[in-house]
Amino acid sequence: MQKKFLSGLILMMVLNLLIKPLAIFGIDAQVQNQVGSDDYGIYFSLLNFSFLFNILMDFGINNFTTKSVAQAPKATVTYLGKILLFRLVLFVFYAVVTFSIALVVNWNVFELQLLSLLVLNQFFVTLIAYARSHFGGLLMFRTDAVLSILDKALLIIFCGLLLYTPIAGETFRIEWLVYTQTVCYGLTFLLAMGMLFSRIGIPKISYKHTFTYAIVRKSAPYALLILLMMIYTRVDSVMIERMHPDGRWEAGYYAQGFRLLDACFMFAMIFSNLLLPLFSRMLSKKEDVSPVLSVSGRWLISGAMTLATIAFFHGEQILSWIYDQDIYESAPAFRLLMVALVGMCVSLIFGTLLTANGSLKFLNSVSTLGILVNIGLNLFLIPEYGAIGAAFATMVTQAAVAVSQVIYSVYTFGLRPSIPMFLKFLLLIGAIVGVEFLIPGEIYTIWIRVFIATLLLFVLRLIDLKQLIATLRNSEEEEIPS
Repeated sequence: MQKKFLSGLILMMVLNLLIKPLAIFGIDAQVQNQVGSDDYGIYFSLLNFSFLFNILMDFGINNFTTKSVAQAPKATVTYLGKILLFRLVLFVFYAVVTFSIALVVNWNVFELQLLSLLVLNQFFVTLIAYARSHFGGLLMFRTDAVLSILDKALLIIFCGLLLYTPIAGETFRIEWLVYTQTVCYGLTFLLAMGMLFSRIGIPKISYKHTFTYAIVRKSAPYALLILLMMIYTRVDSVMIERMHPDGRWEAGYYAQGFRLLDACFMFAMIFSNLLLPLFSRMLSKKEDVSPVLSVSGRWLISGAMTLATIAFFHGEQILSWIYDQDIYESAPAFRLLMVALVGMCVSLIFGTLLTANGSLKFLNSVSTLGILVNIGLNLFLIPEYGAIGAAFATMVTQAAVAVSQVIYSVYTFGLRPSIPMFLKFLLLIGAIVGVEFLIPGEIYTIWIRVFIATLLLFVLRLIDLKQLIATLRNSEEEEIPS
């Protein structure tokens, strides 16, 4: 079973690393290049708005399904029939909440039409994830891996034809992206459900109040945490588009920087997905989490610091590799957003540790603090500074959340702050900054700076391959729960 788990995990990582960056930079970024920051800005605002309340369609059902299917595979078809109808009820609830707030925000008819499709897309995404939770519970990791990237692979094909060939016969329009996404998600949903029904049989649709209430009651703290985190990480673009005099353009500038931040964070998430089960096992056995915390911290935080520092000095050059317009306008916000990546990676590590520990009351309190800080700063900064103000608010919010989680973790687990590691982080940043001033930018490209920064990670032993391999070997020797 360990071999099956690890092979599935490796396939998941490889497929995601191959397909998702291509979808982000080869399709999404090129759509913005063609339609412009104005039209893309409203799409980006609506997309993030559709994200805000999508947890209302889940309430922990996927986690419940994975665990239940793994423990009792024969009962899967019974659970499926009960939950599908409940899913539909949750979708209606999500749609009512989303459109009620959208009407208050006062978007026009075209924008509400786009939002309708984006809401439908969120429904498809949730159902695809629900089907995947069954395959995960059934230990069908390869099927789960393929379904995780299928919609993006279809988007690359279909939207790529519209972007890079004359098949459309006219200039690309932003609504085409939304239409194509709906088709791709819909096809993936149909295939996922078809494979699921062929595996476990066609369910009998039913509704049981006590069953659904038990799921909601048990999962409510987790659902609240996700909702709060989604608000303070996704509300920025909505506020920019609504509050700034040139809201669409500013939201487009913000999107150009946020896209790269999101891509970097995606890689961090792939790494961090290993931490939750590992921390959970170690805490249940009352083992010391410091070694794993140290390894993951050195890798993720030093990597984020390296990316943030280089992006801060070379923001315009990096953006010019991807975009062909509004680079100068987008660069300041991009620099601040990449600095925010450091706080996000710190939160990723310590937030995962606290989640494994069940410290949801604290995490929800910190997320509430994050919302207050983020919205408060945005209300003050966005009307005058637009995308730059929102990026600054994101940077401060992520830093505040990260510091709060670190302090609480130190107190809760009795961790000893590592002064040598902290000094190494400072030395890393100082050395990269020193390189910027010592090596003329006109002579050496950004790649020599990346090479020097990478070399520093090994010289300072922030990346210790021997320790990482030893940690992974120790974790693989433990039994993977079924």
